[in-house]
Amino acid sequence: MKLVTFQLRSGEPSAAPRAGVLLNEDRVLDLGRAAGDDAGAVAQLGSVMAILQHGSKAMELARCLADAAGDHPDATYNMADVTLLSPVPRPGSLRDCLAFERHLINCMRTAARWRSPLLPQLDRLCERVLGRGFLRPPKVWYKQPIYYKGNPASVVGHEANVIWPAYTEKLDYELEFGVFIGKEGKNIREGRGAEHIAGYAVFNDFSARDVQLAEMAGRLGPAKGKDFDTGNAIGPWLTTVDEVPDPYDLKMTARVNGQTWSETSSRAMQFSFEEIIAHISQDETLYPGDFIGAGTAPGGCGLELDRWIQPGDVVELEVEHLGVLRNRVVRGT
Repeated sequence: MKLVTFQLRSGEPSAAPRAGVLLNEDRVLDLGRAAGDDAGAVAQLGSVMAILQHGSKAMELARCLADAAGDHPDATYNMADVTLLSPVPRPGSLRDCLAFERHLINCMRTAARWRSPLLPQLDRLCERVLGRGFLRPPKVWYKQPIYYKGNPASVVGHEANVIWPAYTEKLDYELEFGVFIGKEGKNIREGRGAEHIAGYAVFNDFSARDVQLAEMAGRLGPAKGKDFDTGNAIGPWLTTVDEVPDPYDLKMTARVNGQTWSETSSRAMQFSFEEIIAHISQDETLYPGDFIGAGTAPGGCGLELDRWIQPGDVVELEVEHLGVLRNRVVRGT
């Protein structure tokens, strides 16, 4: 099942978002409207956040309504008639991990090349001869999941404009996916982590690279390298776990203006989502609607390629089974 948050294009821009289920990739079922006069059902299905908070019973109710969508033609809309928001427009919290070693190595090589073209060449030579280069993540990276906390208020959805921050010259896309938490928990054991995952979504963690690299030299951050309005795109919907056969073997593609820039996969995550959840939840409660990103897949950003998007570009991220997340980057007014 694919859960969406949407607004009608014909409605008022200030109208409350609605929760829905995607039908055959081309229609949306309005769950609240399909529930009719059942006040209890409407309360559970009023938003995707509400569905996650009410847990398995609300999920099953949404499935039943979707299976009987033919009985509710007045609650079904064509995709052309709706605007998709992020599946959870304001997550309870936003965390993003750094789970792919090759992504980090590639970024380090690009940054090193800016200082001296010889450094990445020497690193590749060491990797070929010795099996290991000198541009590597720190030891702690291999011992535990590393993550930062983002701003849930900066989240936007599919087809939303991403505003280019005035203070950066090197804005970057990041090809990612992540999980929405569907069950509250604290000190969650690794073997029980999967029980707390409601589903998956594509994630584009836009980053001001010149600012990020400068500020992280101060041993803290990222801060303004990541924190700006519209900087976190999540969507186009929440795909429930039953529709993702193996989250650790997903094809992932990034396109800019229709041209493929990145082709990679979700393989080779240093830590699984189950391990990440166990780590984060140590003496800290995770709540339904919290979002956790895996981090950028290898080759999945402009910094790794030393290739940069420009204002006006359209960035599409596609993850197998999860859909295509599309955003245009625009200058602020």
